Amino acid sequence: MSDETAIQVNFGRPLPLFPLDSVSLLPQQVLPVHIFEPRYRQMIEHSLDGAGQIAMCIFSGNAWKENYHGRPPLRRAVCIGQIVQHERLEDGRFNILMQGVCRAKLVRELPASEDRLYRVGMLEPVGLDYAGHEDLSHVRDEIGKLLIAGGLSKFSTARPVLEWLNNEEIPSAVLLELVTFAMITEPKLRYKLLAEPDAGVRSSLILAELEHLDRMVIQAKAQQPEDWPKGCSWN
Repeated sequence: MSDETAIQVNFGRPLPLFPLDSVSLLPQQVLPVHIFEPRYRQMIEHSLDGAGQIAMCIFSGNAWKENYHGRPPLRRAVCIGQIVQHERLEDGRFNILMQGVCRAKLVRELPASEDRLYRVGMLEPVGLDYAGHEDLSHVRDEIGKLLIAGGLSKFSTARPVLEWLNNEEIPSAVLLELVTFAMITEPKLRYKLLAEPDAGVRSSLILAELEHLDRMVIQAKAQQPEDWPKGCSWN
């Protein structure tokens, strides 16, 4: 599996901005997206004519709900995605597959233009200096313990994550990205993990969240006697 620097990004040129209401892409993640809005159809057309890279952004606040088709404010942390597969449909829509490449920061958004329907901005890389430079094997071991013997072993994602843990070809920094999008769903934490440049800090945040989830599962199991009559539940 490649690391974050395997695909080169030209930060000297503006990149298309694709904003959504929450973190949808992280480095190493593969995300299927159906493209149907005219502005994003044009974005994909232009991207496929170039490097095929898009900055997946997050709306700031709730202003986008009333101004979705305008230019509502964006948060600074983004994930740059590479289009690795695309299908052009007869009516102009697209089905694309994007792979997360790296973290970045939105420095400034460029003004709108008459011939461009979508938003673009200048970005800076975030966290690339930390890739592969920190020993995260202890975190890898702790996550493994939770998935094998802890409450997290009941999660449907436990088995694939364990397979990743046991694959020594997957670097620990990459593994943490895989664990994040497989097991962490809390929106604020996902954004915090996207914005954090230091892999060591991210590893501590991830482990703390998994330990919290593990305790919750164990407590829930203790409060739910297996011999309760059928149809009863706890709350």
